[in-house]
Amino acid sequence: MTPARKRRCSGRGQRPSVEQYLREAGPDSKLIGHGELAIDGRAVNCGKRPTVLNDNFDSWGGAFPGFLILNVTKISGLSTAVKLYIYSHECGHQFIGPDETKADLFAIRRGVRWGWLDAVGMEDICTFISTLKGDAVHPPGPLRCETMRKYYRELIETDGTQAASAPAKPSSSQKAHTLAPE
Repeated sequence: MTPARKRRCSGRGQRPSVEQYLREAGPDSKLIGHGELAIDGRAVNCGKRPTVLNDNFDSWGGAFPGFLILNVTKISGLSTAVKLYIYSHECGHQFIGPDETKADLFAIRRGVRWGWLDAVGMEDICTFISTLKGDAVHPPGPLRCETMRKYYRELIETDGTQAASAPAKPSSSQKAHTLAPE
């Protein structure tokens, strides 16, 4: 795929099916079905949507209606919390649409409720996101961090679903079920 076609498939503004995307992404891309993806040993899902692993994708993760995209090469080396944030952020687009701030907050809410986001993970996410400049649709990283930190504190204070400093641990009993310009 040419760099201009890494994000968009088959022309301007078209939303490809997963099959179309896989054809254009090339033979190195891999479709992971619903219920089959784990990130660092933690089962993840986005409803019944599949995930395409595409190491040629121009960002850490992405989403088209009906499927998610992860660039495994780009996310390797990131902390588990950041990887789960990226996946959950992209999943958020499936449920709340294109709004980047809402997708960020979806990911933070999911992390707290699903038990993988603690205070250390929140800081990892902020360290990661704060380096991003932002663009026409993505607020600057430091603003995104501030918004997510505030929401995280609200969730911890009101939900009481986990201790703010308890480390997230993968559950071995779970069955297997990403963001912005650099």
